[in-house]
Amino acid sequence: MRILALITLLFVGSTAFQTAEAQLLPTKLRITVIDGLGNFVEGATVSIYETEKDYLASENAVATLKTDKKGRVTFKDVKPMAYFVEAKFEDQNNNGEGVKTGELSEGKINKVNTVIE
Repeated sequence: MRILALITLLFVGSTAFQTAEAQLLPTKLRITVIDGLGNFVEGATVSIYETEKDYLASENAVATLKTDKKGRVTFKDVKPMAYFVEAKFEDQNNNGEGVKTGELSEGKINKVNTVIE
């Protein structure tokens, strides 16, 4: 009986720890921008939006960043939800190419690629 109680306590305690750990780690979204040939695009402007309406109007962006030399941006402390992604560089954009992310996993670095042409 005591062993069963101990096992139950350990299981409940480890589940609570995993939940607390997910809350301590920020949810991040890393987006890599590539061109039609698969090359990284440095200096692209990347914005994320919570709604399709805001994305289509290009207003109320959650955040906007510029890509590094590996074509990456990392948005930190974002909500674990799906986002609409707008990427632009000179006369190129990602319209119709990987515009919406999947639901982000809480407490993890979620990675997405988008293509600009």
